[in-house]
Amino acid sequence: MVDYAKYIKELAKLLESSQNILLICHINPDGDAIGSQLALYFYLTSKGRNVSMISPNNLQEFLKWMQGSDRINIFTRKKNTCKDLIGMADLIIMLDFNQPNRLGEAEELVMKSKAPKFVIDHHLDSHKIADYIITDPSKCSTAELVYEIITELNGEPFSAKPFREAIYTGIVTDTGNFEYGPYTGRTMRIIADIIESGIEKEKILNVLYNNFSAERMRLQGLALNQRMTVLADLRTAYITLSRHDLEEYKHVKGDTEGFVNLPLSIKGIRFSVLLIEKDNFVKFSFRSKGNFPSNEFAAKYFSGGGHLNASGGEYAGTLENALEYFLKVLKENETLLKGEN
Repeated sequence: MVDYAKYIKELAKLLESSQNILLICHINPDGDAIGSQLALYFYLTSKGRNVSMISPNNLQEFLKWMQGSDRINIFTRKKNTCKDLIGMADLIIMLDFNQPNRLGEAEELVMKSKAPKFVIDHHLDSHKIADYIITDPSKCSTAELVYEIITELNGEPFSAKPFREAIYTGIVTDTGNFEYGPYTGRTMRIIADIIESGIEKEKILNVLYNNFSAERMRLQGLALNQRMTVLADLRTAYITLSRHDLEEYKHVKGDTEGFVNLPLSIKGIRFSVLLIEKDNFVKFSFRSKGNFPSNEFAAKYFSGGGHLNASGGEYAGTLENALEYFLKVLKENETLLKGEN
């Protein structure tokens, strides 16, 4: 159990003394990054604080319904505005990441800023990129951690509807609607409290999970029918998607969300991998069951990381070379993959 008291005391002092607070999430933000950012924004603005928000690049379409998402400044689209916001900030709070390269093009400006920096995150292996860090890998999401912090700051759970919708979105998306991740009874009690407060959970779940284009569904069909390989002897399945595949099916950001989870439904499979070809590298997403450490695999071989059963990484090179390397290192882990759990 992480003792937040001393960190929250410091955060409270910084919030009280800061005139221009900047909240920034990681590049390619997911539901947890945006959910935790918006939740903190709604709480701070309710207390009369001057708060700005930055995302290093565009939000995925299925997150743009969230109240306040239109107030997030996109660095790649509003560089001058974002540079000014970073320059004026006297407190920078970074949410849902702990490595400077996750800031994208904003990295140099943020890291050079003389403003106090505070990280709120739930990932392992936290890097020293801020003056203060609250990190708790036992939390299923940064949104859950933000909920706990704000409850402490506020003296009781914060009840504003946009705040609760943001927390709900962060928790639900970072657990795959509770299919993976280290969620606990405490997580479910938070969710119960949020649902009982009157949020429209069916509407939110429909927007998050039942709001795809026909082309996205066809891309998923291609992924499962023609691009998935099952290695039963290694209890592994992987999907490869080339740039041509994505272009042919009119891929937009967020379309492949959840694809990596699908092969875990196959009997006997405990490790699922999604390889997506980008301009000069291949993006890897990893999911596992039981005690196979997908995060250690990602860190050791693909300069990545994450959680025990959900992580990601990258390979600099072609899709063909990335696949060849992946199969090689996969074989090196044969004993662990064939383990009982």
